[in-house]
Amino acid sequence: MTDYLATQRRMVDAALEGLLPGEDVEPYVIHRAMRYSVFAGGKRIRPVLCLEGARALGRGEPARIFEVACSLEMIHTYSLIHDDLPALDNDDLRRGRPTCHKVFGEAMAILAGDSLLTLAFEVLGHVGDSRLVAELARASGTVCGMIAGQVHDLEGEKLPPTAELLDKIHRAKTGALLRSSVRMGAVHGGACDDELDALSRYGEHAGLAFQIVDDILDVEQTSEALGKTAGKDAAQNKITFPAVYGLDVSRRMAEEQRAMAHDALKQFGPAAGRLRQLADLITDRKA
Repeated sequence: MTDYLATQRRMVDAALEGLLPGEDVEPYVIHRAMRYSVFAGGKRIRPVLCLEGARALGRGEPARIFEVACSLEMIHTYSLIHDDLPALDNDDLRRGRPTCHKVFGEAMAILAGDSLLTLAFEVLGHVGDSRLVAELARASGTVCGMIAGQVHDLEGEKLPPTAELLDKIHRAKTGALLRSSVRMGAVHGGACDDELDALSRYGEHAGLAFQIVDDILDVEQTSEALGKTAGKDAAQNKITFPAVYGLDVSRRMAEEQRAMAHDALKQFGPAAGRLRQLADLITDRKA
């Protein structure tokens, strides 16, 4: 699995390299800031989920699938840049190095995030499928999407931690984009309604497992291991799975989500083998 992921990351990075403006393109500073954050590392989980969502259908790799996958990484990186800003999570470390605003200043970091958001939809526009544009916009937006989750998260800092609010935050903030990663690959690959429903359920469960594990790691791991500041959830009164359920129950919940993700893939047989491995990776990871 390690070699497979390394290969997929190299392929995604090569595609991103071709889609992002070079540092020698004016205005230079914004393109340096964009590339600084996009190429800071990262697991590329969302684009790989997109690729495997298409591959699970067993019909071969559709044309322009890497452009679809890269649009997801652009949206994800934009969200991280904005997440780290002083007005939101106020973090100085991301993927093991200084955050975008610490290197380029707040104004340029805001613009770098805006630029990646804009570029993601330009890329999808060239792919030419309005369903993909609508899917990514919905997953990123204010109705049960990523921005909605961020709003609930910020407001939740002033509220007591409850299971209902926790679910509302994380199904939107993290889960929506992870779920859409698989769905966009499936849609681009020509999935029928039944296939799309099954892959959507997989994405929902894998996405929830991802967030549960993320919350656990924030408690258990060091900043060096995570590549970002550990312990910030508790310091900022974030509503997290350990805060609501405790660590032991949170671990059991992650395992339950992994099992349900596997179960959703039954109809795809061996073609979904990599998606099963990705669910395992998401649940077992230590950083």
